[in-house]
Amino acid sequence: MTHPPQATPAPPDADVRLYWRDSVARHEQPSLRHSLADVATSVVPYLALTVAMYLCLDVSVWIALALTIPAAGFLLRTFVVFHDCAHGSFLPTKRANLWLGRLTGLLVFQPFGNWRHNHAVHHGTAGDLDRRGTGDIPTLTVEEYLSRPWRQRLGYRLFRNPLVMFGFGPIWSLMIGPRIWSNKMRPRQQRSVIATNLALTIVIGTIVWLAGLEAWLLVQMPIAILAGTLGVFMFYVQHQFEDVYWASSEHWSYADAALRGSSYLRLPRLFQFFSGNIGLHHVHHLSAKIPNYNLQRAHDENPIFHAVPVLSVRDGLRSIRFKVIDPTSGRLLTWSQVKAYVAVG
Repeated sequence: MTHPPQATPAPPDADVRLYWRDSVARHEQPSLRHSLADVATSVVPYLALTVAMYLCLDVSVWIALALTIPAAGFLLRTFVVFHDCAHGSFLPTKRANLWLGRLTGLLVFQPFGNWRHNHAVHHGTAGDLDRRGTGDIPTLTVEEYLSRPWRQRLGYRLFRNPLVMFGFGPIWSLMIGPRIWSNKMRPRQQRSVIATNLALTIVIGTIVWLAGLEAWLLVQMPIAILAGTLGVFMFYVQHQFEDVYWASSEHWSYADAALRGSSYLRLPRLFQFFSGNIGLHHVHHLSAKIPNYNLQRAHDENPIFHAVPVLSVRDGLRSIRFKVIDPTSGRLLTWSQVKAYVAVG
């Protein structure tokens, strides 16, 4: 992981809260023109490519599958539109964000209301050791891991295995997990899950009736798996790098969690386009009201963002090695470092 030369030092946290509000306020206003352009370069091409894939099945399965790659890119970009609607930052009105969020939620298989609630909790607790578990990737401290029975330790190691995380993980996070509701959820969350499940049943049932189950599987599953794998990787590295910020609630700071606990994943321009600028995650976590198309400008124009952790794609891939939290240093450890921790302890 690389760190850029120090720019203007960030003020103490108490001052940061005052400083950043004024600094980023001008970037928080959504632009209808830019939002419509986002929809035109995400939802529209995704739907067009999906239709083209169904039509291509009559010509060649391989041609259809070749279209999976761009379709997955546009589905990932559609997810960012859905994500911004959940923050109420994409369109000028609450109602417009709500309905576009619900519609794009069907494309990304997510119940808008439930996802919005869990993601809001994630933003309010990221990096807080005492409030883990909602809207984030489950991560144990080294003491928690070592105190677990061997079966639970094995389960955690399997969960954190890249083959499971990036193989089964996308299927779970897109297709299976969002379909489940429990009594622990608020009634509004439960209704969101049930309503989305019913809507998806109608939509998928109609497609299967018109094109057949095999066609639906050949078109939708490869797109969902590829886009889901990219999405899970992006979400993983945004809060799972070596020097990431972790602190107990007593010492936790919202500004520090955003600026030190959210990465700036510097991507090639094409990948930044398909990921909707979400690699600028430090900006997004400091102010979730900034729409994706303003994130780069907000970063460039505000010195407060110029000394944050910067990750390359290679750094992001290396971050997959880190598995548990060392509460003392706030850093993540690899399994080999856990062994050394045990030996020293």
